[in-house]
Amino acid sequence: MANTYSQLYIHLVFAVKYRGGFIAESWQQELYQYIVGVIENRSHKVYAIGGMKDHIHILVSMSPKQSVSELVEETKRASTLWIKQRHLVDGNFAWQEGYGAFSYGQSQVSNVVNYIRNQKQHHTGKTMKEEYIDFLKIFGIEYDERYVFQSVDAD
Repeated sequence: MANTYSQLYIHLVFAVKYRGGFIAESWQQELYQYIVGVIENRSHKVYAIGGMKDHIHILVSMSPKQSVSELVEETKRASTLWIKQRHLVDGNFAWQEGYGAFSYGQSQVSNVVNYIRNQKQHHTGKTMKEEYIDFLKIFGIEYDERYVFQSVDAD
């Protein structure tokens, strides 16, 4: 086979360290645009990006040229630097270690896009931790709740 063909839809979720609510609405969309640029410059396609002040969701069609872990690491590193260079947060900004990566089929893309675009609505009655635990359960991922999120005293 001469060419490589793939269609890999991955829903990424990652949180601000200690789930601190540092992502302000005043610069949230600019951050999202920057992140889209980082991802798309690596030959991936972003279908949706959104979140809340303490976490972010991204639906990506992955290029097979880069692993999910490499993409998330680059995205976190670049966006952290972007936030720090602009002095958008008092003190130190960091993303929590780790992330969620959940795969979907093409028939599910529009539902995931709508979910990501409606984060404010989803979080009127559910915390980020509750949402994330729900994802782990839905996808049948075994976890120890003590290690899902970093606590402030973990450093």
